[in-house]
Amino acid sequence: MKEKKVVEEITSMSEDFAQWYTDIIKKTQLIEYSGVRGCMILQPYGFAIWENIQKGLDERFKATGHENVCMPMFIPESLLQKEKDHVEGFAPEVAWVTHGGSEKLPERLCVRPTSETLFCDYYAKIIQSYRDLPKLYNQWVSVVRWEKTTRPFLRNCEFLWQEGHTAHATAEEAQEETIKMLNVYADFCEDMLAIPVIKGQKTEKEKFAGAHATYTIESLMHDGKALQSGTSHNFGDGFAKAFGIQFSDENNELKYVHQTSWGMSTRIIGGIIMVHGDDKGLKLPPRIAPVQVVVVPIAQHKEGVIDAAEALCAKLSKVARAKLDKSDKTPGWKFSEYEMRGVPLRAEIGPKDIEKNQAVLVRRDTGEKIFVSLDEIEDTVLKLLDEIHDNMLETARAHREEMTSVAKSYDEFKDIIENKGGFVKAMWCGDTACEEKVKEDTTATARCIPFEQEHISDTCVCCGRKAEKMVYWGKAY
Repeated sequence: MKEKKVVEEITSMSEDFAQWYTDIIKKTQLIEYSGVRGCMILQPYGFAIWENIQKGLDERFKATGHENVCMPMFIPESLLQKEKDHVEGFAPEVAWVTHGGSEKLPERLCVRPTSETLFCDYYAKIIQSYRDLPKLYNQWVSVVRWEKTTRPFLRNCEFLWQEGHTAHATAEEAQEETIKMLNVYADFCEDMLAIPVIKGQKTEKEKFAGAHATYTIESLMHDGKALQSGTSHNFGDGFAKAFGIQFSDENNELKYVHQTSWGMSTRIIGGIIMVHGDDKGLKLPPRIAPVQVVVVPIAQHKEGVIDAAEALCAKLSKVARAKLDKSDKTPGWKFSEYEMRGVPLRAEIGPKDIEKNQAVLVRRDTGEKIFVSLDEIEDTVLKLLDEIHDNMLETARAHREEMTSVAKSYDEFKDIIENKGGFVKAMWCGDTACEEKVKEDTTATARCIPFEQEHISDTCVCCGRKAEKMVYWGKAY
């Protein structure tokens, strides 16, 4: 009975999704709660996932010409006040430092909720000529937002992220950068995380404070709620005018730069859990799983089994992130443990396998058992890890399609939101008042205006006036 308890302790997804999510995070040791509300301790397994995400994104950023920098943690209040919309957007979430030691500071310092103002102040100092452009910078840091309601990974007071900040000579270059980085995020989610996303633009109401336009990738969780998984903002020259970031162009005329900003955070780990997990626990996409293959010896007390398991692990370590568990726990306990931790592949080897020069591979995504010759195991493991990724992506895509509905009337729209959930595709007139009414009536929001538009009807689903755009709507984290 003790061997089963590992799995039984995870609340069923269908019984209580929120509790299921919390159980998985705790029992797989992704995080531990700290003594400060909303601030989590990323434990080794959770941080290893973030490291793999960070590595994959960082390679993509550098391949597109971006360099890493690091800005200070503190922002003087006067600097934050320079861009009116920006400061108003973040004011409710700002944490302030008022004292240095026992002395009151002459000016309050904001603990960065985001770093636009710091980058703007920096760019104003280092950009003088068109020859200084573009500036393609990114930083990997933590930020603080004093959230009223917190939830691990999804909404923390402090979290890790990357934020790109770029400066360009023209509006066209800034727009090209904004869309390019959105596509980097979308490709990363599908190629590394096996998460399908919808790409589109945020409405005026939902865009970033101070931005000219905000673009987003939206993913759908297993419970039918949406998760904003990455954003890319075109700032136009608004911040440049507020901070005096000017350059001399080829004709020696003074111009304002055009800026962008884009980010992805540890919130995406919450997305991985909620898109792929099941009642057994985590189900990690192979390309970011800290352990891709776990080797479990069977009847390890018998002569030669541990040696064979060590040799197998050494062989697999050449092609994958492999781990050998030769602890004194039973094989059944180990099976449950590594299923719960989401390890994509399990390799079993025991006396009978040694005789046959084989190992047994078990897939986490399907549970399929495959008997493989030790002579072919490296190639088979590589092939299976790709197959697992593809299957997880297609499974998530099929779920999203099943949970995507079309609504032509407001009654139909409200019924879907209340009783089915998921994404609802419906037409919109472009009026913020309709957005606000939808949110008030259903708690659903406009997730994005997708780049791939469809014509569902001629009229707005809310007010019945002439429609301008098709929008993805849904409840969100």
